[in-house]
Formats: sequence, structure tokens, C-alpha cells
Amino acid sequence: MRFYIALWFAKIINIVINIVDKSRGSNFSGEKAMRIDPQMVAHFKGIDYSKVLFITGTNGKSTTTNLVHHILKSNGRNVIANLEGANLIYGIATALSKAATLTGRIKADYIVFETDERFLPLILKQLPAKNILITNLQKDQVQRNGDPDFVYRKLFDAIGGDVRLFLNNEEPRSKSFDGRSENIVTYGVERHNESFTKDGTYPTMACPKCRRRIVFDYYNNDNVGRFHCDHCGHGSEERADYTVGDIDFEKRTFKLEGVEFNMPYDMPYMCYNYAGALAVAGELAGISAEDAAKAFGSFKNIGGRYEVLEYRGKTIKYMRIKQENPETLQSCINVIASDPKQKMVALGLCPVIDLIPNYTNTFYAYDCDLSAMEKSGVEKYFCFSEKVCYDTVTRLIYEGIDREKITVADTEDVETIFREIENAKTDNIYLITWLKTFNHMKQYCEKEGK
Repeated sequence: MRFYIALWFAKIINIVINIVDKSRGSNFSGEKAMRIDPQMVAHFKGIDYSKVLFITGTNGKSTTTNLVHHILKSNGRNVIANLEGANLIYGIATALSKAATLTGRIKADYIVFETDERFLPLILKQLPAKNILITNLQKDQVQRNGDPDFVYRKLFDAIGGDVRLFLNNEEPRSKSFDGRSENIVTYGVERHNESFTKDGTYPTMACPKCRRRIVFDYYNNDNVGRFHCDHCGHGSEERADYTVGDIDFEKRTFKLEGVEFNMPYDMPYMCYNYAGALAVAGELAGISAEDAAKAFGSFKNIGGRYEVLEYRGKTIKYMRIKQENPETLQSCINVIASDPKQKMVALGLCPVIDLIPNYTNTFYAYDCDLSAMEKSGVEKYFCFSEKVCYDTVTRLIYEGIDREKITVADTEDVETIFREIENAKTDNIYLITWLKTFNHMKQYCEKEGK
């Protein structure tokens, strides 16, 4: 009876939120309902766990979840997913309560949930999914996670048995789960013209299996690429089960199994999201490469990940990053560096406000290599933020960037930001900041930008 009360209470909250603001409340009803029934997720009926997929990891899980959902829906499957990115157990309770009947029965062909990598063990206890995709496990949110090996150990102990694992062939921690199940599917990306190497001045990582040094033959993304361990033999397979190749960023195409796909987004780090989603579509749902390719043409990622604004003759390319994650910042820097045109770079690195006290450490910018970006032709840098703008300036100075090229403002006022953009000689603007500031800029641009 407790479950029914919790379910009905959640449904009432969902109705109210839908009337007030559809964009809010992706965790709220589940959190309140689970105060009534802490085991609520375990009590939903009619779930076939072999058709449940969890997508977890540091980077790429939101995009991969949305892409998997899009491919399945485009091919006629009924799918439940937490597309809002609410990836803790409360968000899952909310998504299930929305989809369930009044008696708590779930009717769906597949359930696809993005799950927080740290809390996946807790979620598995109530919803024992038989399919798990691990994107990567990297440095992230050090104020609560400490280091990636802490999260790795928690996840490693929780995953195993008869679960099917979709593993990133070119990420050492993800690939090291290959001994946790007999049902392994690997996905990867061929070397392409945006791949790169690093000299010996940049540290690598410890092998997750033997703790010796991992050697990267090359990188497709920062800390992701063909690798091996000379001591224990842990490394990438010669070719993953699902390998994205023949990548042409200018034409925005790639191939899988000889089938050509159009790239919805042409950033290199997106290729692993494509490969992982296609592995799931093929193995979990039996969707052919040809049928999956048809869905790519209409895919749009969740708002705010990568967008373009036009403002008074300026093209502003916005790339959203986690404000505590060096890999996502490095990926954005690599995209900027690959553009040979003259450009302005606006950096609005911000404090992390998900925990109290707010976290303002900008260490992750020091983990990144900015040299290629500076050599690519940057007219000016603009550092803005109420809290950490001067920390960002300091990082640029440490890189050896001429101080005359740097302007700074300790504000996130959009008029100030746009005034600096207007003053740039170039019309090619790259913007990195958090979503809240970008949304304010987008609204301002819609009013004043024409």
C-alpha cells in the first residue's frame, strides 16, 4: 500500500509541475515519493530487466542516452528514458512514475536511463539492469568524488554476473571491466585527422589492472585513444565490435559496417557517443546500421551542449562544459585549436554551486594544454565571471599568453559580455561558460541581436 500512495502522490506532483512549468521538476516528484516508499523503484511491475539499459560514465552519458532514445524511437520502439539528465535514483523514480499505470505497471519495449557513475551501485539494488554502457571514468567533481579511481572501485565492485557490458575500447578504465562479465560488447573510433599524440612532458595514467604506466599510441580525445600496458597486456582490441571509421569532419560523415552516416555534430568527442549508441541499437534492439543511419539526420542533442548564436554580424559558437572536468574543457580547446581562422575566445569559467560551500577551484584548467589554441590565431581572450575570472586570467598568463590580448570582467552581465564581443575585430567567436549564463545571452540575443 505504501508503494501505491507514493506512486499516486508522485503522479499528482507531476501533473502540477506540468501545469506550472514543464521544464522543471525532473527529480522533485521522485524525491518526495521515495520519502513515503524508499524502495519505490523496486516495486514497479512488468519490467523486463533484460530490456533495461544504464548509461554511465564521466563524460558523454547524457548525449549517448538521448541518441539511443532517438534511434530506438525512430525505429518504432516504445522507450522510457530520463532525457532531462536527472540521473540519481530520484530522477529514475520520477521517470518511472510518469510512465506507469495507476497500479504501477510499466509498459515499454526498452528502458534507457542515464545514471550517475558514483550512485549506480545504489540504483542497481532497486533496478537490476542487465545492460550497462560505460563511456569513460575520468577526473570529475573532485569536491565529492575525490579522484576517478575512487569512483572506479565503487563501480567495479557493483558490476558483474550476467549483465551485458558495452565498453569503450579506447578508454583504459572502461575497457578494464571486460573481466566482469562474459557478455562484452566493445565500441570504438578509428584514428582520424583530428587525432593527436603527446610528448613525454605530459603524464599518462596508471593501468587500472596492474597500476603500471598506460601507453597511448595516439589520442582521439584527451585520455581516450588506442592504448596498451606493457606490463599486464591490458589494452585496446585491434578493432572494436562496433567501430566508427572513415571520419570526414568537413563533409560531416562517418561509416559503420560500410554504411555512411551523417554527423549531427562534427566535434571529435561526439564520435564515441555515436559508436556507443550504435552498439546499443544493434545488440539490444537488433537495429541495422542502415536503419540507424536514417535516424541520425533528425537527431538534435539536448539544449545547451553546442549551439550557435548570430549577433550583429558575429557568429558565436557556444560549447558547454562541466565546470570541474579537464577532459571536457580540453575537448573544447581542441575544437577551437582546429579552426585556423582568426578568433576571439570568451571564457566564463564559473564556480560549482551544487554543493555548499560553493566550489571555486579552477585546477582543471591547469590540467589542459592551451598551446595549440594560442597558436591557432586568437585575436583576444575575454575572461568573465563573478568569482573566478582572475583565476582564468592567471591560467592564461602561465601559458605565456600576452597580457595585452586579455580583457577581464568580474561579472556575468550579458550586456558587458556582448559589448566585448562587439569590440572584437573578428566575427568568429568561441564561448565557453555554464548554461545559466548562456541562456541569458541567448534571450538577450533574440531581443537585441538583429
